[in-house]
Amino acid sequence: MTTAQTPKLDVQPTPLALLLLGREADPRSERGVECPGDLPSPSDPDLVARARAAKEKLGDKVFVLGHHYQRDEVIQFADVTGDSFKLARDAAARPEAEYIVFCGVHFMAESADILTSDDQKVVLPDLAAGCSMADMATAEQVAECWDVLTEAGVAEQVVPVSYMNSSADIKAFTGKHGGTICTSSNAQRALEWAFEQGEKVLFLPDQHLGRNTAVRDMGMSLEDCVLYNPHKPNGGLTAEQLRDAKMILWRGHCSVHGRFSLDSVNDVRERIPGVNVLVHPECRHEVVAAADYVGSTEYIIKALEAAPAGSKWAIGTELNLVRRLANRFAPEGKEIVFLDKTVCFCSTMNRIDLPHLVWTLESLAEGNLVNRIEVDQETEAFAKLALERMLALP
Repeated sequence: MTTAQTPKLDVQPTPLALLLLGREADPRSERGVECPGDLPSPSDPDLVARARAAKEKLGDKVFVLGHHYQRDEVIQFADVTGDSFKLARDAAARPEAEYIVFCGVHFMAESADILTSDDQKVVLPDLAAGCSMADMATAEQVAECWDVLTEAGVAEQVVPVSYMNSSADIKAFTGKHGGTICTSSNAQRALEWAFEQGEKVLFLPDQHLGRNTAVRDMGMSLEDCVLYNPHKPNGGLTAEQLRDAKMILWRGHCSVHGRFSLDSVNDVRERIPGVNVLVHPECRHEVVAAADYVGSTEYIIKALEAAPAGSKWAIGTELNLVRRLANRFAPEGKEIVFLDKTVCFCSTMNRIDLPHLVWTLESLAEGNLVNRIEVDQETEAFAKLALERMLALP
């Protein structure tokens, strides 16, 4: 076929393609990605100086939070670093800061808005910085799930426990239905509390953390757990399965931690004799079962701090953090590698880069409030109730 005969293909980019390219919003999750102004070029050699100058101009009016999985170029400007809940609490402890710039993802900024005062304004440098796991459980889907549990005659026995990595809507649902929030550090305590309140737990939205905590830490069996799939009628479960189950796990997962496999563990043990395998509890059950150590991000950091010189570690968590830890502990003779051979960053977390941070800080320094994250009052009230139950755990 000649060029003249080649038909013109009417190909339009899909909404997902546009979202990944940063040119569109997903109406079911995040609220847009466009900056109402010119985003600095990533090749601008003055970006670091510009960020430093804007932050200095703002002074105590701004407090910058940096999640462990952020890029190094962003982390260097963070006033504090940590996991999502720690950062939200740090923000609440700084009432003099008018602006809380959260270098993390959407649900983290929502949690900060819930916990901070009404006078403080929480800002997310890029509104496309979402969380695929959090987006796997929508308010409509969870409400439908509760209807299924009600029809099966088990809803009154069920206590919802939602992972911190969930939207404000899901946290509010949890609070409204007598449940609590948990982190990867206190998931066992949260589940123990929940089973004191009821006979069953609906665990949202990460199936792996729920399964690993129930089976590995609390001695339940895999048969005690069922998987609710929101994309199937009745979650793909029968009323009998729901009645028999202790743990009703939501079909959600972390796109980063879910990629680690048993092959990854076996391969690294062959390549590096004597290696210690340390993974996050968001990993699959078979990976957690094969690992030497399992724990939250803070646990991982503390374990490496306490590790003897010359020890070898393969870490199953986000690559930005693993690389930062490898550089930090290399002078102590600790060998730290990424568990998987394939490079894997948290793609949405990585949307917050230096140009977005510079644009945010300069806008605030000029008196322009951008990308504010606000949770409505009713949602905030029920979400805070669930968070307060978590804070009251022994």
